[in-house]
Amino acid sequence: MPTTPKGLDELRQEIDKLDSQLVDILAKRAALTTQVGEFKSRTGMPIYVPSREAELIEKRRNEAQNKGVSPALMEDLLRRIMRESYQTQNNQYLCINKFVKKIVVVGGAGALGRIFVNMLQKSGYPVTVMEQGDWSNAKAILKDCDLALIAVPIKLTEQIIAQLCPYLPSHCVLADVTSTKQKPLDAMLQNHIGPVVGLHPMFGPDVQSLVKQVVVVCDGRAPDSYQWLVEQIRVWGAITHASTAKEHDDAMAFIQVMRHFSSFVYGAHLAGENPQLDQLVAFSSPIYRLELAMVGRLFAQDPELYADIIFNNAESIGLLKRFRDRFDAALQLLDEGNKGEFVKQFFAIGNWFGPYAKQCLVSSKKLLLKADDDRV
Repeated sequence: MPTTPKGLDELRQEIDKLDSQLVDILAKRAALTTQVGEFKSRTGMPIYVPSREAELIEKRRNEAQNKGVSPALMEDLLRRIMRESYQTQNNQYLCINKFVKKIVVVGGAGALGRIFVNMLQKSGYPVTVMEQGDWSNAKAILKDCDLALIAVPIKLTEQIIAQLCPYLPSHCVLADVTSTKQKPLDAMLQNHIGPVVGLHPMFGPDVQSLVKQVVVVCDGRAPDSYQWLVEQIRVWGAITHASTAKEHDDAMAFIQVMRHFSSFVYGAHLAGENPQLDQLVAFSSPIYRLELAMVGRLFAQDPELYADIIFNNAESIGLLKRFRDRFDAALQLLDEGNKGEFVKQFFAIGNWFGPYAKQCLVSSKKLLLKADDDRV
């Protein structure tokens, strides 16, 4: 057998020492990022600054390249470290509007409502949570309210808006965080004479922070009166996108309804066929395990929530029926053995995706490597 300058145990001991040094370095870095977070909280700088992150990654990639280290490895490490760093900066934020004296979060004890209660309190706002048992005292709770944020299930949103608005001061900003926007926004505009805005947080209640999370903003009335709220969301690290309520709901038919309904049907088919699930996982490649995980994830969550999302938009039924028709048409190609037409359509669809298909290939490779790392 070939000999080495040092025994294997000695080499492993040196690796262990270097790993310990890495831990020390990460601890020192975390202490510095905590100080950065404190500075940002005093000055109102957002936690997430895309240009700073991109610059940092590019510099470290170049350094890695010059020293014979994989730039991709360096980027992977940095992104994971920075994600942790954002958490250490997540303790306190600048209060954008110090004139706000009272915020009421209706449904603030719910999973999504708690996130906003927590973030608003970290920013120094006085927050009151209003739940079902508090309606008898609604007049006192909502008196002098500067922001009323509705975070209740979709099926209750319009009803709650109608109940709430008679108690709201005319200057109060009325906002909702429902995943549909046209009907809630119309209801708020109809029932409240003051500022109105529709918000859709594109994340679930299990997020650790709002850094890099997306919040869609649908203007309603008097945007200057609630611009501080939009800016506060950005300070929390979220990315805001402006949209009309119709544009939002049309997009959600694809992003939410179609995706969740397809996952529901896929799960129903698996349950009906009853294969050995552990065997599917054991035999699968990383891409299939990710796909299976995304389907399985749906059934670990609240069925009422997803039923509301899918059933609330009646117009999405037509979209889903067209999807079924295209599935049947593709199945007919298979039944007829028409490979030529399949390939022809494959190219046509690829042309529709354009350069984005290549971007997906690159992005998915990173996800697949992570999925491979997690295999046990």
